This record gives sequence, structure tokens and C-alpha cells, in this order.
Amino acid sequence: MRLARQPFFRYFALPLCMAGMLFSYTALAGGQIYTPLSASVRAVMQRSVSDQATPKTAFTTQREADVWLNEMSLRLKDKLPDNSSRMDFLRTAHYEAKRAGLDPELVLGLIEVESGFNKYAVSMVGARGYMQVMPFWVKEIGTKEQNLFHLRVNLRYGCTILRHYVDIEKGNLYRALGRYNGSLGKPAYPNLVLAAWRNHWSLTRRTAGNAYSSAG
Repeated sequence: MRLARQPFFRYFALPLCMAGMLFSYTALAGGQIYTPLSASVRAVMQRSVSDQATPKTAFTTQREADVWLNEMSLRLKDKLPDNSSRMDFLRTAHYEAKRAGLDPELVLGLIEVESGFNKYAVSMVGARGYMQVMPFWVKEIGTKEQNLFHLRVNLRYGCTILRHYVDIEKGNLYRALGRYNGSLGKPAYPNLVLAAWRNHWSLTRRTAGNAYSSAG
């Protein structure tokens, strides 16, 4: 149960001293499951995760940037106390989500559930970082130099993978989230992410949708 996660984490998530990593208490149930990709899909995903610098902003206007960043910064302050690191995280999350055709607030909800905003989280099945990306993805679509504990690399992989699952499910976000967690067909994980999105991160009171439009 999600209500019991803090005690479980306190007593059973042991530090890996040499790597400075913690087992994630929110990603114990699963992770992305390896499925062979077609050559065309692999090529698209390889291009998507290619190592390119994040632009300064992906916002339409400076006012939009100020409103979103200031509001999300207030909500995230307890999890990421350092202001500079927090703003860098939010700008990167916003850009990578938009780049993948995803709602940035949805991505924040997913990160909350997956890692609790712990950059060095490692699950029992080996998923890594903020978005709990499984290492097989680096071999499948990336390069060995890419570090899944690096902020931009992790968010780019996570957003690319979620977009891939959204496309597989023809816009059905609920099922795409199930695939992301390796629990397709089970309601617990999609419901947690959608609730986090709606209750903690959405700037409006819109309903976190059951369907998601494909990127055109």
C-alpha cells in the first residue's frame, strides 16, 4: 500500500555506499519489460535519445515560464531543497516532456510515484534514476557512455519510453502507464500516477485523461 511506503523505505532500503544510491521504495513492483523493437522503431528512439543539449526553455512566453516554474518550484521545494538544482530539474523536465509530446505535469506525477524525486533511486529490479529507466534501454537504443543517473539522460530516456508506449497503445495513457511499470492490465500503478498528476502537479482542475493524443 502506498501509505506504508515511508516505514518500508526507512528500514529496508539500504544505501549502496560506493555508488551513493538508494533502492527506490516506489518502484519495487516492476519496471519496463524488454520487448524486441522493429528496426524502424529502434531508429526513431535512437534519434530521440541522442545526446543533445537542452535548450534554455521550451516555454512559449516568458510569462508562461515564470508562472509554471514558480508554481512547480513551490510544490517541489520539500523534495529538492536547493533552488538552483530544483529549477534546473524543472526546466529539464518541462523541455523533455514537451519534446516527447507529453504533459510536463504528468511526467512530474510519474516521477513522484516512481522515485519520489530521488535522483539515485534503484529499484529491486534494477530500474534507475528519477524515471526508473531499465538499463536494457541503453543497450537497445543508446550508447554505453550514457549514464541513467544523469538528469537530462534519465528524463530523456523516460519521456521517450513513455511516448513509445503511448504510441503502441494508440493514445491510451492508462495502458501506456501500465506498460511503463511492467504491470499492463493492473490498475494500481496507472491510478497512482494519474492521482499524483491530478492532485499534486496539475495547474488546473482538469481530469487526468484516460486517453492521450498521439504526437503529430
